[in-house]
This record gives sequence, structure tokens and C-alpha cells, in this order.
Amino acid sequence: MAADPLDDYIDALANALALPVEDAWRPAIRANLDVSLKLARMVDAFALPDETEPAPIFSA
Repeated sequence: MAADPLDDYIDALANALALPVEDAWRPAIRANLDVSLKLARMVDAFALPDETEPAPIFSA
């Protein structure tokens, strides 16, 4: 069985950032990355017209 790419990604980031990752944390980390990647795909799939300009000021 092949290793999951998210597990490889978690290992690579943990090593690059010198962060200890306990085995008990891995399911939560994987779930967070999975949701983040799904949301990123949705944003990436939304087509914007070429004329779209960024808003100069954001206010609430």
C-alpha cells in the first residue's frame, strides 16, 4: 500500500520547521489539511473575469 501524500507532506513540513509531531496529533493535522485543500480547490475553481480589480480598502 502506498503512503498517503498528506502524511508525506506532514512529515516534510515538520522536518523543515523542526516541529515535533506526535502520532496522536496526526489525524487532526490530516483533517485540517484535507479541509484546507478542499477549500483551496473551490477558490481556485472560481473563475474571475480579466477585468477584476482588487479592492483598495477593506472595511467592516
